[in-house]
Amino acid sequence: MTLTTTEYKHIQLDERQVPFIAGTTMKVIELITSLKAYGWSPEELHANYPHVSMSKIYSALAYYWDYKEELDAEIERIKQWAQQARREAGESPIVKKLRVQGLLK
Repeated sequence: MTLTTTEYKHIQLDERQVPFIAGTTMKVIELITSLKAYGWSPEELHANYPHVSMSKIYSALAYYWDYKEELDAEIERIKQWAQQARREAGESPIVKKLRVQGLLK
């Protein structure tokens, strides 16, 4: 994967212009999704992703705030795609079996 540097010290863009945290395989959007889903502080993000330094976390947060509209739109697009895939997949065989056994409602 070819990465391009940005004005953000620890953020690089891949060939599709997806922002990654330098030195990791983590996308900025993945870190932001954890922030939104769990309400984690930067310190809590670091505790849960110890391979990402605090300076890289703050750089990713700065990138997010500067590109918030675009990244939030991408998060929403992914969320809609996941919901559609879940609907199309239907109930898993194990869930069906548990319902038949009365273990799920």
